[in-house]
Amino acid sequence: MAKGKRFSPEFRQEAVRLWRVSERPFRDVAGELGIAPESLRRWVRQAEIDNGRREGLTSEERDELRRLRRENARLREEREIPEEGSDFLRQGDRSAAMTFELIEAERAQHPVCLLCGVLGVTRSGFYAWKRRGRSKRSLEDEQLGILIAKVHSESLETYGVPRIHAELADDHGIRVGRKRVARLMRQLGIEGVSRRSKRRYKTTIPAAEAPAAADLVGRVFQAAGPNRLWVADITYVSTWEGFLSLACVIDAWSRRVVGWSTRADLRAELVVDALGMALTQRKPEPGLVHHSDRGSQYTSLAFGKTMQDAGVMPSMGHRGDAFDNAVAESFFATLETELLDRHTFRTRDQARLALFHWIEGFYNTRRRHSTLGQRSPEKYEEIMMRQELPTAVAV
Repeated sequence: MAKGKRFSPEFRQEAVRLWRVSERPFRDVAGELGIAPESLRRWVRQAEIDNGRREGLTSEERDELRRLRRENARLREEREIPEEGSDFLRQGDRSAAMTFELIEAERAQHPVCLLCGVLGVTRSGFYAWKRRGRSKRSLEDEQLGILIAKVHSESLETYGVPRIHAELADDHGIRVGRKRVARLMRQLGIEGVSRRSKRRYKTTIPAAEAPAAADLVGRVFQAAGPNRLWVADITYVSTWEGFLSLACVIDAWSRRVVGWSTRADLRAELVVDALGMALTQRKPEPGLVHHSDRGSQYTSLAFGKTMQDAGVMPSMGHRGDAFDNAVAESFFATLETELLDRHTFRTRDQARLALFHWIEGFYNTRRRHSTLGQRSPEKYEEIMMRQELPTAVAV
């Protein structure tokens, strides 16, 4: 296993289930998944602890312990200045007086010299501020805040910054800047209402009614490096219980399946979860292109919001043209030939475990690809990172 390589909780859970179902030695199952046998053995022990079959710290307790340790380390690095300081130092509210108020609030927990050093002020300035007392502007802000809250309450809590600003000027004769009003409203935790209702993201939007993204790929499935171009698509897996939907996200550079998800239906969460897995594992830089067809899942608001939040650029092929998404179509053709056409699945859970084994234990780690110089995606990435191959891959 590569040093520092991390595996998601879902990966560990499925690996444990695969070992139990296969009833094979740890070494064999771990070798197929590209992990160390001891890692798999440790995951199995942890699963037994979580199920109450062995004594020890559960996963939740371990996660909580790691979280506390990370938090403690972060606090030490920041010289133990608590996060509560953000309440004082909001954007646009970083005056020396506000900094001194933070020091005054935290001096019971931390030395004044330490607080002054971290926040970039002098001790003499802090003590001079204490002797002077509150500034005139601070007192004015307090009175203005009371008036703003009153105006907001009288408006049935509907007024926002523009209306409250106008109310102060017209009805109370108070001339202040709108940014100051906005700052005081943030401090008071009040806001106006908008005529635009809050977005409610439906699971799917029919493709015929939703706008499709432009085709940024144009059938040129080449990438200069990892996490530059991802392609995605959905297929069905037949079981005795019914269809199991499979969504995959593939890195066009290495043909590695970087994210995948299964569901018993075709709701938009299917593709959102697959993209979420890819984003979590790869952590791409903004500007990544995500290419898919124009299915309703990919044109849904939920999926679009996920890509927008991650800084991913959408790209979609033309309607009904499989060549516009040839890499994904090729992957699913390989999946059908090598797995689905050769096996019958009684349950969806059995099919999902088989998909996990094939994708993570074979396709990503061991299967040879002609487009990658007869190397597996994992091996190809390792070699390319050492710059032993050209940086562009053609279909």
